[in-house]
Amino acid sequence: MASFAHLSFTSLFSRAIRYPFSLRPPKILLNRPSPSSSATAFRLLVVKAFDLNAASASPTEVATEFDFKGYMLGKVELVNRALDLAVPLSHPNCLHEAMRYSLLSGGKRVCPIVCIAACELVGGDETRSMPPACALEMIHTMSLMHDDLPCMDNDDLRRGIPTCHRVYGESVAILAGDCLLSLAFRHLTDLANYPSPIDPVIVLRAVAELGRCIGPEGVVAGQVVDMDSTNLNEPISIDRLEYIHLHKTAALLEASAVIGAIIGGASDDEIERLKRYSQHIGLLFQVVDDILDVTRSSKELGKTARKDLASNKSTYPKLLGLERSRELVEELLREAMLAIEGFDAVKAAPLVQLSNFIANRQK
Repeated sequence: MASFAHLSFTSLFSRAIRYPFSLRPPKILLNRPSPSSSATAFRLLVVKAFDLNAASASPTEVATEFDFKGYMLGKVELVNRALDLAVPLSHPNCLHEAMRYSLLSGGKRVCPIVCIAACELVGGDETRSMPPACALEMIHTMSLMHDDLPCMDNDDLRRGIPTCHRVYGESVAILAGDCLLSLAFRHLTDLANYPSPIDPVIVLRAVAELGRCIGPEGVVAGQVVDMDSTNLNEPISIDRLEYIHLHKTAALLEASAVIGAIIGGASDDEIERLKRYSQHIGLLFQVVDDILDVTRSSKELGKTARKDLASNKSTYPKLLGLERSRELVEELLREAMLAIEGFDAVKAAPLVQLSNFIANRQK
């Protein structure tokens, strides 16, 4: 994983990006608005997220300390508790056991945390964002269950344990995933799940966004193109690879940020900025995933390592090389930070630190 310790504060935000002629930047890095000047407090917060030059700031400028580990642990515990209550054991037992097996088997809970953090960033609160946060994790889990099936990625390991179809069989795994998908929409739209009255129009807008991001314009589109791009005689283009992961990976993170912002009462401008942020961290997550796939073991990852190489899939290290892929991690991380400049520094702290966590994760 690339280290950010060598980057100065100035170079992190202002350094011109130099791309080898044959390795031009992804379209997402080309199609962004010019950055405006941002608040000193926000930039100092980003500096502290990277442990860069923070000691040199004057006491009046130093951003509030943020306990990211405590924040993550607290939110994950709340999300896990809510998911446990949302999917109780019921008849038929094997179906509900399979749903709970995959849903409650751990995981980083990045989607629900992005949803909660985006809601809080624009003035909402955690309790109001919990129903959509749970819905997003149900859909994320469904996508993993189906992605692991023999007809797709054919994987035996997920989150350090056997995949759902290896434990409950393919038929039950497919149906359990289908149930999580339908339950997600039911959970999101049940107004009784919200702690206080909420405008049904807001919920309807959230539903529309979720449907867009997971259907033929989002996750499913990415999965289909991914399957069509496997076991080819020649590597696919970098544009095609970006399309796959903007849809297959980034789309669900985009839904998480946008829906959290909608539930929190964000303006259209705030929603658009959070959308750009989530697209960048979505690609960031995938580039890091591809790097880890070729640099870590199955035991370290909790899933089958080098699976993409074995199935002749195109990845960022395969197309760009390992070093260029690590540079891309830095660039995507920087662009994600630029997208949320101008928000309140303290409220933005979770998303700043989450981006850094994604960039530096080891599994």
